[in-house]
Amino acid sequence: MKYAHVCYRVFDIDRSVEFYCGALGFKELKRYPIRDEAVNVYVAPEGSEDRPLELTYNYGQTEPYEIGTGYGHIAYIVEDLDGTLGNLSAIGIDPEKPPYSIREGGSRICFVRDPDGYRIELIEKHAGD
Repeated sequence: MKYAHVCYRVFDIDRSVEFYCGALGFKELKRYPIRDEAVNVYVAPEGSEDRPLELTYNYGQTEPYEIGTGYGHIAYIVEDLDGTLGNLSAIGIDPEKPPYSIREGGSRICFVRDPDGYRIELIEKHAGD
């Protein structure tokens, strides 16, 4: 068995692509229309193209999706946490709280939410990690 991808249903595909590809620097890998029902947009960070995030936009969706209580977060490693947060701030996305380390000298982390409310952990690796 091999991991394939994660799928999020999104309310505004353009805003979601701007968030992931514009602010976070992902690459848009491909778009697959599903007849006249929906479109899937696959995005991934550089080096993770074989493990993409699938953004599914259903035409005619009139209400944002409910995330549910079982969802926690996904995590991405970033080279420059402050720079990434600056990119996100430019499109109106602020962190839940300022970056912090769980332990002395450990990686800095920060949580943000994408345009649909999905929680994302951003991890800036410490040189010793």
